[in-house]
Amino acid sequence: MDNKKYNQLAQSMKPKSHKIKNSFNAFIYGGIIGAIAQFILECYMTIYDIDELGAVPMMSITLVFIACLLTGLGLYDNIAKHAGAGTFIPITGFANSMTSAALDSKSEGLILGIGANMFKLGGTVITYGIVSSSLLGVIRYVFTLIG
Repeated sequence: MDNKKYNQLAQSMKPKSHKIKNSFNAFIYGGIIGAIAQFILECYMTIYDIDELGAVPMMSITLVFIACLLTGLGLYDNIAKHAGAGTFIPITGFANSMTSAALDSKSEGLILGIGANMFKLGGTVITYGIVSSSLLGVIRYVFTLIG
């Protein structure tokens, strides 16, 4: 089979992309997660009479806990199948990646299993986040010196 026939066959077998549907689902589910986060934030501020500066970390911790719990129960992956990129909201997606890596490697023990493998994906996110934020900080500092 030559390359031309192979490419035609590959194109005919390729699954159809549902970009509009996937974008819509990501937008809706991401918005729902954001609305839940805002609701939790408002509850902390109203019920416990905490200012926004104190309630934001509590809301973040609550979202991480919920994402970890849903991952542990096997529900987060089911939600992600429908939501797609909508579940990549940084804090919930990060919690899911850390928890799923820990669950996958728990049979290898606490240190060499969970401890070593939990940060495989999360470590790269943290590393590149720190490097890029430091680089942008230096660039901003240089521009403030220039005027």
